[in-house]
Amino acid sequence: MRTLPHDPYIEAVTDALTAAGLEPTEQWTDDGETKGVYCHLNAVITLDPSGTTDLAREDIPVGTPWRHGLLLLWEWHTGAEEGWEKGPLWEFAELKSDGSCEYPTSLPVHGYASPAAIVEAARKVISREIGPGHFHNGGVPRWDGGIIGGTWDRVNELEAACEAWGAAAS
Repeated sequence: MRTLPHDPYIEAVTDALTAAGLEPTEQWTDDGETKGVYCHLNAVITLDPSGTTDLAREDIPVGTPWRHGLLLLWEWHTGAEEGWEKGPLWEFAELKSDGSCEYPTSLPVHGYASPAAIVEAARKVISREIGPGHFHNGGVPRWDGGIIGGTWDRVNELEAACEAWGAAAS
């Protein structure tokens, strides 16, 4: 099993979500194509805020929020890909019944947000205080509360590991 530079960070985030009662139903990390064309690291954390993702579609009551789950997405880009800024970003998206999702919306946290900040932001998304943005407005969330929380206490270590990975992958 290979280890990626962001594995300890995503593990810390999933541990914080679990401790806060938002235990992920799935989580994984990966690296994008590493042939110098699309070099990025990513992670996907799936939450089941409604407790209904294991139910058949017809058994989920109409009006249930987050009927099929919520994705928290983290990506780190080398900046080499056209249209992508260098560095990390967090996004969220609501899952659909077929496993696809709406276009992701930026999560108003630092790219290297503290796990506690991700928990707070996830709670605000679940309660709909932070709403999904529209694809045509760049995925900017419906939210006017500014950036949530601070950065991870191991941000320097994470950033250096991502940079080293990016230099080797390019």
